[in-house]
This record gives sequence, C-alpha cells and structure tokens, in this order.
Amino acid sequence: MKRLCLALLVLFTLLVNPLRANAANIPRANTDEAIIDFPNTITFRAQLTANASIQSVVLEYGDNQLTCGEVIAKAFPEFTPGKTINVQWTWDMRQSGSIPPGATIWWRWRITDANGQESVTEKKTITWLDSTYKWQSLTEGNVRIHWYKGNQAFAREILAAAREGLARNEKSAGLKPNGTIEIYIYGDYDALRSAVLYTPSWTGGMAFPEFNIVIIGISPNNLEWGKNATVHELTHVLVGNLTFSCLGDVPTWLNEGLAVYSEGGLDSTSQRQLNQAIQQNTLLTVRSLSGGFSEVADKANLSYSQSYSIVKFLVETYGQPKMNELLLALRDGTPIDDALRQVYGFDVEGLEDAWRAAIGAKPRLAAPNPTATAQPTYVPTIVPISGLPVAVTPTPYVIPTSSISPPASAPTAEANAPRQNNSQEVNSIWLWTAIGLFCGCLLVLILLTFVVYLVREGRKGENHA
Repeated sequence: MKRLCLALLVLFTLLVNPLRANAANIPRANTDEAIIDFPNTITFRAQLTANASIQSVVLEYGDNQLTCGEVIAKAFPEFTPGKTINVQWTWDMRQSGSIPPGATIWWRWRITDANGQESVTEKKTITWLDSTYKWQSLTEGNVRIHWYKGNQAFAREILAAAREGLARNEKSAGLKPNGTIEIYIYGDYDALRSAVLYTPSWTGGMAFPEFNIVIIGISPNNLEWGKNATVHELTHVLVGNLTFSCLGDVPTWLNEGLAVYSEGGLDSTSQRQLNQAIQQNTLLTVRSLSGGFSEVADKANLSYSQSYSIVKFLVETYGQPKMNELLLALRDGTPIDDALRQVYGFDVEGLEDAWRAAIGAKPRLAAPNPTATAQPTYVPTIVPISGLPVAVTPTPYVIPTSSISPPASAPTAEANAPRQNNSQEVNSIWLWTAIGLFCGCLLVLILLTFVVYLVREGRKGENHA
C-alpha cells in the first residue's frame, strides 16, 4: 500500500511540475489599461513581462456590435524587445469612424517570446462613453435609460414611452427586442452631435441596431417631442434586430413607416401635408421611397408621411402576421418585389396601386416601357500574375450579337513575299569574326615579343656592370 501511495505521489509530482514551469513562463501584464479621449481616440497601453525576451506583440481588439461573423481587428505596436516591455497603440475614431456612445470595446495582447511560446493576456473591456457627464441609469424590462440632465420623473416618462413603443411594435409588426436596449439621452441636440463624429447638423436622434443602442438629444422642456423620438428610434432597433442579415436590406419606406406608425400617428401638420399631396396628385412613387429620402425639407417630410400611410395600410388591411412575414422574407435576402408577391400577392407597383385606391388618391401613372437598346458589356482588364503592375480599369468591349464570322481579309503582299536568302549575310559574319581573331592573336604576339626584348636588355646591362 505504501509503495502504491509513493508511486501516485511521484506521478502527481511529474504532472504538476511541468504545469508550474509553463505557468511561470507565461508572460504577465504588470499594467493593462485603455484611456479614452472621447469622442476622438482610445489608447491601449500595457507593460508586459516574461522570462524570455518578448519578440512579438499583437493587439487584438473590437466591439460588441452584431456582425455576420467573428471580427477581430489587429494592431502591431512598435516596441524594443526584452523581458519587460512597454507597448501602446491608439485607435483614432477620426480615421475609422465613430462607434456609438455606450458601446463596449474589448482588447487583449497576443505575445510571442524568443522561445517561440505564444500566449494571450486576459480579455478586458471598457465602455465607450463621455465621462464628463454624471450619467444616471434607470431600467425596466428590456429598456435601460441613461441620462444626466433632468430629474427622475423626466427619465421615467421617457422609459414609459419606450415601454409603450415596445408593446405597440409587437402588436403591429411582431417586433421584439433582442436583449436590453440602451437609450442614452443627451441634454440637447448640440451635445448629441458632439458625441458622434461627422453627424449631420439636423440630427436629433440616432439608432444603432447592431449595438442595441439609441442616442437622442432631449432637453427637459422638450419632453413630448423626446417621447415620440424615443419610440421612433427604438423601432429602428427592433426592425434591425429582426431583419439583420448579410443577404438583403429593408427599403426605407418600410423602415421609416414602421417607426412613424409606432409613434401612434402623424401630427396635424404632417397629416395636412399628406392630404394636400393626395388632392393635388403630387404623391411620390413608392419605389422612389425605397432608397434615401430627399434632403429638401418638404419632400423629406412628405416621404415620412407617405411611408407611415403605406405601412398603416398594410398593417390595418392585412394584419400583423403578414407584416412580420414580410420582414422575415427580407431578412432571408428576398428582394422587396419578390417578398411582397410572396406575402401579399403584388409587387411594389401593385402595392402603390392598392394603397392609392385605399386612401382615395388618383391612380398611378404607368411609366412608358423603354425601348430596349444594345449596351456594351464591360470586361475588366485582368492584372497579370507577374511583371509590372498595371491599372485595373474596365475596358469597353461590345459582345458580338452574331455568331457568323466576317470573311477573312486578303493576304497582304508582305505576307506573300518570299523570304530572302541569308547565305551571303552568314558568310560575311564568319569572315569578320576570323579577321578579328587574327588581329587579336597578332597583338598578343607583339606584346610578348616586346616583353622578351626588355628582359634581355636588362640582363645585358647587369653583365656589363
């Protein structure tokens, strides 16, 4: 029994000692931090120590946004190799573009020492947020409000509006949140726009579905507008959650129409503008609303109002399950025309016809069928595998429409001319080669004779002396 225990003890020691040795050799981070200069940069820096000289360091970093696959960004900071090194690298948002306030950033260091041993430090996270404000938080269900200006009653009204918006979206389109939605409320529009780089001057709120984040500029004296804006942006997050895909997208009229519909309806000014467009037959086509809206104020406002009216028609005529089915079809990459046919039995133009009839507008003017004309097919120039680089530019190349080959052209006189006899030219080359060799040999012989003469004259001089 004693021998068995001794054998087990020896075996345990043999197993544990290598593990201890490996643990001792793993590089460690003496310091590891991220410093935020909001909203411009975040600097990652660390002091790393290992038993062997550290030869390679790679910073791996990223954020928590929803993507089609795992995304790991890498940076290669400069440093002097050694057993203890200091490294740092700065992520400049002014070059890469901003991420929204409240996003989670993660990072870690991948280290390789002189022995070829690779290790990774512990993954760390930080919240990308302006720390100059004293943020407060309030959570209820799947919504969390963050604010710094205004009292608790102000925040609770925003939270209540958001909760009502969630319920309305689930009822009208079957939209549900995918996790907790973070809503950051800035004290005014200017503070909001300063939090995200390169934001248009007219921005009052922004939704980031891939982050589950909404940011809005709401002052306490503009609460009613803020409640509607919160529901509007919240809806964009819900639509983005349901339809996230790398295969297709949602047309603007549907996305914005659902957002306005979730607010509860149009205000009196927007409704009056829509009624006027119906009466004067100045409605925009539904297909034109599939892309970005106009920057002209009147057209932009009409675009939102029409989008609301179209979504209202679909939801209240065909029901919530159909709307949810349409969104799922778009998520799966089905083009909007095919998705509408699949769910409702009509395409975009058919939708416009049915919607116009429902609201009492004049029938849509059918666009004339364009005459088909032959267009050149552009074949790209391919970069050669080797050799000097060439510019990759599309080369216009018209694909022939006929398979009949043109008649062969008559052979030219140059092609038919007999080849000349080159025998005289070859003989001339051999002659001049022989002459050259003879002259070379003669020159060498003369030089040797001159050298021998000098040697003999030198010896005669020595004998006379």
